[in-house]
Amino acid sequence: MEVLDTAEMERADRLAIAAGTPGFALMLSAGQAIAEAANDLVEEGPILVVAGRGNNGGDGFVAAAELAARGREVSVILLCERDSLQGDAASAARGWKYPVLPCNPQAIGRPALIIDALFGAGLNRPVKGDPFEMIEAINANGAPILSVDLPSGVNGSTGAVMGIAVRATETVTFFRRKPAHLLLPGRIHCGRVRVADIGINARVLEEIRPQAFENTPQFWRKSFPVPRIDGHKYARGHAIVVSGDVAATGAARLSARGALRAGAGLVTLASPRDALAVNAAALTAVMVRAIDTVIEFAEMLTDKRLNACVIGPGVGVGERARDFVLTALSAKRDLVLDADALTSFAEAPDRLFEAIKAAADLRVVLTPHEGEFPRLFSDISNKHPYRSKLERVRAAAVRSGAIVLLKGPDTVVASPDGRATIATNAPPWLATAGAGDVLAGMIAGLLAQGVSAFEAASIGAWMHGEAAREAGPGLIAEDLPEVLPAVFRRLYDEFGIDY
Repeated sequence: MEVLDTAEMERADRLAIAAGTPGFALMLSAGQAIAEAANDLVEEGPILVVAGRGNNGGDGFVAAAELAARGREVSVILLCERDSLQGDAASAARGWKYPVLPCNPQAIGRPALIIDALFGAGLNRPVKGDPFEMIEAINANGAPILSVDLPSGVNGSTGAVMGIAVRATETVTFFRRKPAHLLLPGRIHCGRVRVADIGINARVLEEIRPQAFENTPQFWRKSFPVPRIDGHKYARGHAIVVSGDVAATGAARLSARGALRAGAGLVTLASPRDALAVNAAALTAVMVRAIDTVIEFAEMLTDKRLNACVIGPGVGVGERARDFVLTALSAKRDLVLDADALTSFAEAPDRLFEAIKAAADLRVVLTPHEGEFPRLFSDISNKHPYRSKLERVRAAAVRSGAIVLLKGPDTVVASPDGRATIATNAPPWLATAGAGDVLAGMIAGLLAQGVSAFEAASIGAWMHGEAAREAGPGLIAEDLPEVLPAVFRRLYDEFGIDY
């Protein structure tokens, strides 16, 4: 499903209005959707609407009138003077035939439900003064909270909390989700999110051409690699994973196992000779080959059947890692760079980026976590508390010439052409040692099968999260490859992927 930032959503509203749907009709539909959600949340008891001066407040007034018409006890607190409202919000306020309460935290009382209609998604400055005190009181009240569009205090495009934000039980948004419904910390404040149809025709998306998407199988299902009935292992690609020395071999083995489980027909671990026995003793279906020097690695890559490579997990930081990366790029192999491979270029990231861009049409995926990201992209790291993760990753993709996957509970994948996906399915127990190594291997396994880099990274991120859900609490990284068959079955059975 498409994800619209605040500017794109405003444009969707304008296009709908230009096509003949009055703005107030959109507001009426939004208010009715809010009233429906409110009734679902609490079937009885008083409801309080806290309204702001903009269209978000207008939605709140429509919801209040609708709920009152259904026989619910409703009161409204207004952030500003009623006479100061303008446009559709003023029209909505005229539909509320009862008094409004002053903007005073003491006026909240003990409602069964609070409807938060203070600020819209476009909030771009810190909350201060009376609104700050009101949000503080709403959060402290203890009643369930239904937020309109976004919890007040959250920036819709970035997910940033602008000083303070409502902690909603549920959020009703309209037409399409916004980045803040998916990105942290905004997502934490949203609670459950329901998307209401308010009469905007989906054809407006043809003109808006959104580039951000929620990372779900509906987005990439047509790119998912399904083995042919007449296929064989060589048709499914051959992935290479470069191992570190004898004291650091486990990460590469995790990655190799991930590549094999993700569907690569063959996987070979390129192992230093001093680690050969350790790796060979721990592996069965994954092959092992002795590779010490970059010259040996280059010779290995003369075999064109070896079409995808992972460098980074446990490989060590330094010249060896850099040389192996540059050799793989020169050999034009699809490449996943993770962990030590990224850190090895921290002092000269442009050297890596220039090599990636020089290898025309090469499929390269960088998979940093938040600690590794600033080593390559120091000036676009998360130093500013209001900076969007989505825009950071997009900027990194443009600079590097690669697909960039920034890991986390809101993993973002971005392409240099501006496309991006946001995954929200990773459970907290996925934060465990070695999990990222498995992900790097999974992406390489998909690349080996011919999946494009952007789709391979997006599919890998989603399957990684689903595998963690399948394994459950107590997960360790070794579990992830072993539960991937169950994730495949779900994809085939629940999402209509034919096999």
